[in-house]
Amino acid sequence: MNRFIQYNPVKWIFGKGSIGRLQAEMSRFGKNILLVYGGGSIKRNGLYDEVIESLQAIHTNVYELSGVEPNPRLDTVHKGVEICKKENIDFILAVGGGSVIDSAKAIAAGAKYEGNVWEVISRGKVIKEALPLGTILTLAATGSEMNAGLVITNLATSQKIDWHSQYVFPQFSICDPSYSVTVPPEQTVLGIIDIMCHILENYFHNGEHTELQDSFSEITLKTLIETAPRLLAEPDNYDDRAKVMYAGTIALNGTLQSGYRGDWTAHIIEHALSGLYDIPHAGGLAILFPVWMKHAIDSHPARFAQLAVRVFGVDGTGKTEKEVGYEGIEALRNFWMTLGAPARLADYGIDSSRLEEIAEHSMMRGEFGRFYRMDRERILAILRDSF
Repeated sequence: MNRFIQYNPVKWIFGKGSIGRLQAEMSRFGKNILLVYGGGSIKRNGLYDEVIESLQAIHTNVYELSGVEPNPRLDTVHKGVEICKKENIDFILAVGGGSVIDSAKAIAAGAKYEGNVWEVISRGKVIKEALPLGTILTLAATGSEMNAGLVITNLATSQKIDWHSQYVFPQFSICDPSYSVTVPPEQTVLGIIDIMCHILENYFHNGEHTELQDSFSEITLKTLIETAPRLLAEPDNYDDRAKVMYAGTIALNGTLQSGYRGDWTAHIIEHALSGLYDIPHAGGLAILFPVWMKHAIDSHPARFAQLAVRVFGVDGTGKTEKEVGYEGIEALRNFWMTLGAPARLADYGIDSSRLEEIAEHSMMRGEFGRFYRMDRERILAILRDSF
């Protein structure tokens, strides 16, 4: 196990009725509030009215930025930054899923930055301040409600880039699984896949003596595998919604990453892919991750065999580690397909005409992959095998 520092200042408010804490949490901040949300689902399920009622009760001035897109976009961030500077916003409240929260984080950073916030994100600049923000989560997927990361897409450059800063940790995150009950089946599936990929990106690491951390990841993956089919059959099952939402947060809040550093290759390639094609992030991961696993297995077959046996129940009797690992990879891919996930880039109408461009975007920060080192040729090989 490697030396590590874990820091997470987010107040995690979890469970049914947690919206009742909103007024108390908001009372610590100023009166000018920017409310950020997506396409209007919070108005259909009644959450918008609950939030507005709570904010009015403490006499705040509410300004709104709606219409945040999946794969959140820089243009929308710029709109939010403009509102913050014009109206002297004191606090940003993000109500939605990871795209809404990521946008709010970027706005928080941009509101305190004199230049274009894309300079900060694209160049990995270090900031010294940001507006405070809080979240009300409606979709379990990205874990952005309890970490310091974000991903923003710049349509003008076809770049989708991640960025991190301790200054964009939410002050609080209200996570009531009830608000995810009305999420459409496709988004529920993609959210679960995203969560599983966050766990798997960290599971493939070169650390030693991490048996305890491995077991945390394995039991979380098994819980998601057991829960997902039930949840699709019973979308209003609160207990299963709670398991998925809890898993989504711990998958990327530091709990499962202490003592080692994961690989993150599939995410880097997928960001390049969806930056160019604007496909669902988790859909891209469902295609790329099993292919990456098949390419990486030769370098660390024991790790793949461990996943196959402990998570997917593969019988390793009389088989090599690589054979066991391959069975686990197929089990993962088949599980995602049974949920309705895509299996090939062609499922999104993507052909091979822009493979070099995807590889170039993937490599913009140089070689990557801590578990299995990636260069241009390896990226291209993974992409070709994804059709």
